[in-house]
Amino acid sequence: MEISGLLSGLVVGIIIGLIARILVPSMQPIGCLVTILIGVVGGAGGALVGSAAGWGFWLTFGAQVLIATILVAIVAAAFKKGT
Repeated sequence: MEISGLLSGLVVGIIIGLIARILVPSMQPIGCLVTILIGVVGGAGGALVGSAAGWGFWLTFGAQVLIATILVAIVAAAFKKGT
């Protein structure tokens, strides 16, 4: 994998993670790095689902954001219970 692919994946992960954090309605006790990690994981998972289903760009992007939003809610709840 080239460095440009890694950087673009990171940038997309940041954007998806931020959108997911905005969509979860409460304050999340998670930091920026966790948000980026969730965005990257959600982006990769949504890309796999969209590619397997043969979806276009917007449906795949929606799946990426949906997966990241679910992950933000789960991780935020886990961090709240832990503190």
